[in-house]
Amino acid sequence: MAAPKDRLKKSSTPAELQAEVPSGEELTEERPKSALDEFMSQAERAYAAYMDAERQVAKAYHENEMQVAKAYKRAESQSSRAYESTMTQALKDREEAIAKAAKARLELTQKAEEAYQAAEAAANSAYEATVTEAIKGRDEHVERAWAVRDETIEQAWQIYSKIAR
Repeated sequence: MAAPKDRLKKSSTPAELQAEVPSGEELTEERPKSALDEFMSQAERAYAAYMDAERQVAKAYHENEMQVAKAYKRAESQSSRAYESTMTQALKDREEAIAKAAKARLELTQKAEEAYQAAEAAANSAYEATVTEAIKGRDEHVERAWAVRDETIEQAWQIYSKIAR
């Protein structure tokens, strides 16, 4: 598209310009201002304003694009930090849970060992008491049997001695 100034120059033919300008003088654009000239001037200013506005819109779009990119980077960074924080907390929670479970297992193992030792001691004590009681009972039975034997032998000797006399 040709600039409005160029269109203004093209609207006059070279012959018209020659007729208006005496020979030997340079061509200048100082003519009386008409309504068309005023309208063309307004059009040129409007076009310049339009081009300026177009540059400003392009600049605004570019700035908006930069702001969107920055916002994306911030959101991405924030998301990464949240992820890292969550992962760190999850790892910490897992380690605490494992440590708790290990401690509980150790405590239960110790309690089981203590219960086993107590049961073993009770069993040994019961065994010893039973054995002691059994030995005592055996000894008493043997002693009674010896006593019965001695009595029987004594009676037998008494009977034999009465017969032998």
